[in-house]
Amino acid sequence: MPASRLRPLPPAAVLLAALTGCAPVGPDRPAFAAEPGEVFDSEAQRFVLHRLTGGLERPWSLAFLPDGGMLVTERVGRLRRVSAEGVLDPQPIAGLPEIWARGQGGLLDVALDPDFSANRLIYFSYSALAEDGRAGTRVARGRLAGDRLEDVEVIFVSNGRTGTGRHFGSRLLFDPEGRLYITSGDRAQRELAQDLTSHAGKVLRIFPDGSIPPDNPFVGREDALPEIYTWGNRNAQGMALHPVTGEVWIHEHGPQGGDEINILEPGANYGWPVITYGREYGTGLPIGEGTAKAGMEQPLWYWVPSIAPSGMAFYTGDRLPGWKGDLFVGALRAQLLIRLEVSEDAVLAEERLLEGRIGRIRDVRQGPDGLLYLLNDAVDGAIWRIEPAP
Repeated sequence: MPASRLRPLPPAAVLLAALTGCAPVGPDRPAFAAEPGEVFDSEAQRFVLHRLTGGLERPWSLAFLPDGGMLVTERVGRLRRVSAEGVLDPQPIAGLPEIWARGQGGLLDVALDPDFSANRLIYFSYSALAEDGRAGTRVARGRLAGDRLEDVEVIFVSNGRTGTGRHFGSRLLFDPEGRLYITSGDRAQRELAQDLTSHAGKVLRIFPDGSIPPDNPFVGREDALPEIYTWGNRNAQGMALHPVTGEVWIHEHGPQGGDEINILEPGANYGWPVITYGREYGTGLPIGEGTAKAGMEQPLWYWVPSIAPSGMAFYTGDRLPGWKGDLFVGALRAQLLIRLEVSEDAVLAEERLLEGRIGRIRDVRQGPDGLLYLLNDAVDGAIWRIEPAP
């Protein structure tokens, strides 16, 4: 396990952490931009980084359409279409509900229905204000018809609402049985993660229409919400299916240190904020009761100090053969791409790539062409494609 010594944060970083609720981050633009056609070497694969398209404002998530084109969410509240050749449609897709874009909130993840070719349904997560003036995570779906969404309906509304703009979680994932997993952050009220009557600080599992799978672990309990699949999750912003086992892997933000990778087990408690490898921002004081407690899961892998992970994908293609089977994680604070060598239930080794070259990496996806795609979180964000070197 990586367990570097915790370092004190400078005052400006401490202030930023307090405002954003996550690990302090660097500037929008990296100190060194990747050059066109530049060749990079990893331990297992030589590759070229290609900037496919720019002009995206705070891009958050990416989903591939059957024709090779892409849907990209911009956190400011726009859904954009990009062609397979990288041409950004200047007109955002219409028909979205009202979105509360403040702090870390806004339009967040997007995913296609497993039967998209037949039903044209897409799913998206976002932050919205309730009548009480507090914000929470919602998930909606709509039918993509040309340049607009039709028949939009909200299928999930979190009761974990607060007045802050932090910790919405919001990654979406369909499993092979068509059930939808939703990560929900603790909304910067850490005690909610241990409250089974709150959606905050959980991973939730529902059917595409919003109904509850009867085999969810807390179905039938009066003291727990039936949507809950796991609890004690701080703010998970990466989720992927293991290509061999079919298990759901997530990563989540720690505070100052303690970012984690976990394999989801139904009903499991992942400990936040009772146990963590992180510390309080600025002071470095311990949080909770230590790093382990009976009845709470240990992370599969963790980072100290924080990298601020976002986006995650297993690579299963043939275009980058040296990486086949590896897990890739984007990093915001660390401004790099993590490559993890994994087995069915363990992380074996870590390599750090593209450090400082494209800034804060928000999302990582494998395309239908067998290449890796990245989004960088910036005012002038872009889609980047990793291709094999000649």
